[in-house]
Amino acid sequence: MQHEPTAPTTNGRPRRSWYPWAVVGMLWFICFFNYADRLAINAVLPILEDEFDFTKEQQGLIASAFMWVYAISAPLAGGVGDRTSRKMLILGGLYVWSIVTGFTAACTRPWQFIFVRGAEGFGETFYFPASMSLLSDYHSKRTRSRAMSLHQTSVYAGTIGGSTFAGWMAYVTGDWRYPFVILGAAGVALGIVLAFFLREPLRNEAERRESGELDTVHPTIRPAAAANQGFFAGALATFVDVFKSGWQLVQNPAALLLVTAFCGANFVAFVFMTWMPTFLKEKYELNLASAAFSAYFFMQAASMIGAVVGGVLADRWGQRRAGGRSAVQGLGLIFGAPFIYWVGATPELNIVLIAMTAFGFCKGVYDSNIWASLYDVVPAESRGKAVGFTNMIGWLAAGVGAAVPGALVDRGLSMSQILSSTAVVYIAIAGLLFLASMLTARRAAASE
Repeated sequence: MQHEPTAPTTNGRPRRSWYPWAVVGMLWFICFFNYADRLAINAVLPILEDEFDFTKEQQGLIASAFMWVYAISAPLAGGVGDRTSRKMLILGGLYVWSIVTGFTAACTRPWQFIFVRGAEGFGETFYFPASMSLLSDYHSKRTRSRAMSLHQTSVYAGTIGGSTFAGWMAYVTGDWRYPFVILGAAGVALGIVLAFFLREPLRNEAERRESGELDTVHPTIRPAAAANQGFFAGALATFVDVFKSGWQLVQNPAALLLVTAFCGANFVAFVFMTWMPTFLKEKYELNLASAAFSAYFFMQAASMIGAVVGGVLADRWGQRRAGGRSAVQGLGLIFGAPFIYWVGATPELNIVLIAMTAFGFCKGVYDSNIWASLYDVVPAESRGKAVGFTNMIGWLAAGVGAAVPGALVDRGLSMSQILSSTAVVYIAIAGLLFLASMLTARRAAASE
């Protein structure tokens, strides 16, 4: 009788070869709640304005609190993930942000919403560094890209699902609190179930297994000594490394242009992610459920397709010419800018939805090459720290994108004007990306 191949685990028991894909599935559902919980608040901002008389500026601060805490704590999250159990961080983070999501229902004042949103950002910041590290230890280079791209679909699904569910539930029940209680309880329940099935792999287990270093006779190999570094010393070292990497990026013109473009793209993205439900409800008089669904479904679904297309194009252009990836990103932004303008400028809802779909596709083309383009211009040994610094700066910009429109509306500008004006940002950063492409090509030619 032929047996299914197995692989060793950290406790020496064999694990069936399908288990690494089961890990992808488990993390997919956790990441779904990661994004559903963080974006549900945007769908109910109009209700908070009606019930508590919150200004648009206060709503912007509520939305941005998550992003700023998330950004500031990102370097710490990466360092902790390198020196402790990823399973503990993933499930612990799930419990924390789910409970905090539930507590959102008890908030009545701006500072309370800002506090719980910041706490949720701190809980969620540990997920991605830990989950990507854990996935890479279950999947070698043969399956790693497929595993991570499959996991990435949960980001789009959670964005659509969380906001649509919050808007629909608030509309049907007449109470905005119910979706937060339900999402929080569901997240805690998922964490309790997965605690029995999700297991911590050894560091670099997939490659060690393929090389024969791991087998059923010698199933356990200690993590690297760096993983035993004290928490506070390790956290301080992580922050120092990240800012050293930031200084290196400042001295690297092509990398600096890519980081600046990432900030601009994140700024535009979260202007739309935060304010589109409110914009559609107020301008076109949609009900809360329809506004939440329309604000996210068309753009996010198109982004999935755009990401695939952008990845294929960038791989081909990158092989033909150094800097091809950033050129593809620039094209995505150039073609996306007119659709951004039309979202705010047109009086027709159907045209708005078409423009949002086209904008989402172009955004996906850009998104698919954010890290691949950066990897083309930074040394391999600095890539992790470069990503940490870039992510931190980019999420700070996202918080500005969430906060500024609310303040501008309170001072007399219309949301239509604000949305349309962000097309200028897309055009500007597209120019930076084309310049980065030229610098990358020159650098490659000089090194030949």
